[in-house]
Amino acid sequence: MVGAAEETQLNRLESQVDNGGGGAWEYLCLIRKLKVRRSDKVLKYGLSILSDSKKRSKLGGEEWTLYEQVAIAAMDCQHLDVAKDCIQTLQKKFPASIRVARLEGMLFEAKGSWADAEKAYSLILEDTPLDQVIHKRKVAMAKAQGNISGAIEWLNKYLEIFMADHDAWRELAEIYVSLQMYKQAAFCYEELILCQPTVPLYHLAYAEVLYTMGGLENLQTAKKYYASTIDLSGGKNTRALYGICLCSVAIGQLSKGRNKEEKESSELPSLAVKALVKDYQQRAPNKLSLLTTTLKNMKLLS
Repeated sequence: MVGAAEETQLNRLESQVDNGGGGAWEYLCLIRKLKVRRSDKVLKYGLSILSDSKKRSKLGGEEWTLYEQVAIAAMDCQHLDVAKDCIQTLQKKFPASIRVARLEGMLFEAKGSWADAEKAYSLILEDTPLDQVIHKRKVAMAKAQGNISGAIEWLNKYLEIFMADHDAWRELAEIYVSLQMYKQAAFCYEELILCQPTVPLYHLAYAEVLYTMGGLENLQTAKKYYASTIDLSGGKNTRALYGICLCSVAIGQLSKGRNKEEKESSELPSLAVKALVKDYQQRAPNKLSLLTTTLKNMKLLS
């Protein structure tokens, strides 16, 4: 995610270049540094440099980096002829480069030539089976074709090798949730929490999956993770506060007639209710009556 300062710097450079003030190369370098994609601008500014032999000669070895950057931007913008020209230039300079071979596979993808892309990527994996980028391209290609089961298969294969990739675990979890495969999604969120225990988003997502699965044990665990979300976010997560209330009501219904030890304590939901009321009083007083009505219907507020 780009910070406010970086966003301001990018916008300033864009305005400067668009008004003829120069700075195109500085802008393109910043785009690479921040790992963001503003493909239309990258294509425009990049081509303006590549088409000018004097400007291009000043880049030295960075010229080839620019060709790669422009090729990717051109594919994003569906200017496939431009992408092809850039890739061919790189192939002449680096005929045995795996990096260029990746670009060729991506061009096949952009054209919708899935079989050719698959062949290109398979050849790369034969030589470099641990190529992280290609494994990710396989996942992206399956998703682009609507092959969700294939995307799951490739993500699982990828995570067998690159187990510390948090983004991949999260992507797999979200796919499982979309397919209502909640047990598998819960496993993914457990892995994320083990890897990054202080990220409240993962605690919240895990709690919501457990709440959706239902059952007394899952609800009790969900309540604990809603509570940890509140703790990690400094008590400011409204969604988690609602989660505490919903879990408490559901646990109370399932615990009727059971031993006292199994019954839900009223302390935590009471604190959640107070926090919700205070939050609405401060940030959305016009909706406070709606909140109190909802809590009364849940029998959490008298």
